[in-house]
Amino acid sequence: MLSKNVNMDVHKPKRQLLTFLIFSNVFLSVAVVVFLVLLVSNDDKIAYVESAKLLNEYKGAEVARKEFDKKAAEWKGNIDTLESDVRDAMKKYEKELSQMTTRERKINQELINTKRAQLVNYQRAISENAKQENVKVMQKVLSTVNSFLLDYGKKNGYKMILIANESGSIAYAREGLDVTAGVLDELNKEYLSSVK
Repeated sequence: MLSKNVNMDVHKPKRQLLTFLIFSNVFLSVAVVVFLVLLVSNDDKIAYVESAKLLNEYKGAEVARKEFDKKAAEWKGNIDTLESDVRDAMKKYEKELSQMTTRERKINQELINTKRAQLVNYQRAISENAKQENVKVMQKVLSTVNSFLLDYGKKNGYKMILIANESGSIAYAREGLDVTAGVLDELNKEYLSSVK
């Protein structure tokens, strides 16, 4: 009988340690929950805006897109002119081919090849220029919108304004957290007053 009591006494410290660890984990878990509740209390305002809607409906972005489209149309007109020059030179060459000397054929072929090369080089340069111009325009718009969001958040007491994009960076948000309409309204008012 004495040996059974000794065995029970050996397991007692292990049970006490296990009990202590369980209570410590429960206490720690409760503390974390309380901390999180205090961290995200009702005083902390969090909202989000839909980036696609902002960029599509912001008047400053619309004007920037129109200006870019105007430049792109001009570039396309220049490309169309160069393409027309190449086509006209080819038609003239084909029409007069039977009456040309070997030297005239060679000169006309070189002229056509030069016009083609100019066209390809111009298309390449315009394509690169268009990409750079688009990036520059969009960076300016994004900088304006981000600066506005910073001021808007501070002015309206938001702790955080998130950006929702089409890839689903915000899967769910409680109704009322989307402030896109209000931001757009104020952003457009600010833009329109700055261009008057």
